[in-house]
Amino acid sequence: MMIQVHPKNPEPGKIQKIVEVLEKGGVIIYPTDSVYALGCDLLNKSAIEKIIKLRGDKVKKFELTFICSDISMASDYIKPIDTATFRVIKRNTPGAFTFIMEANIKVGKMIEKTKKTVGIRIPGNPVALAIIQELGRPILSISLKSDEDESDSYLVDPIDIKENFDHVVDIIVDAGLGTYEPTTVVDVENEFTIIRQSEAVLDI
Repeated sequence: MMIQVHPKNPEPGKIQKIVEVLEKGGVIIYPTDSVYALGCDLLNKSAIEKIIKLRGDKVKKFELTFICSDISMASDYIKPIDTATFRVIKRNTPGAFTFIMEANIKVGKMIEKTKKTVGIRIPGNPVALAIIQELGRPILSISLKSDEDESDSYLVDPIDIKENFDHVVDIIVDAGLGTYEPTTVVDVENEFTIIRQSEAVLDI
């Protein structure tokens, strides 16, 4: 099913419908401030299994990302950070960054015991933020790729997304054309090392 949502002023009724699907263990495709992404309720184990199945064994090669509304929400899933780190993240969010951070014990219990780090994102996209705020917790996400290889090849047109994924997800959130640009990935635990540089430039 596809739901068209206004990209700047998402309709509350439509957001509520999307969240109801997430709460029931559904998987969605939704826009972020970079590429479209697969997402599910972080606290629903069966939904997480669906996400992993969709990406197959290759999911272990990707950093699972928690899409959060702010640093406060993210802090429930990462180990404590110092003031300097907090300030850098605060200065660069919301924005198209994925911060690789040390996961706390809660994450290991939810996903896999060996998971040491997690990607944290605080997007500026109004639709993504509205969904997260209505849900009240992060969305576990993986960028939506157009093929199974490891190249940066993304689907950006909701029509193409529907054609390829309508049969395997519960809702496709159409907020217009996305972007081909992924996030800039930053390793916080290694002195803010840039793992992948995209359009977003980190302000340290």
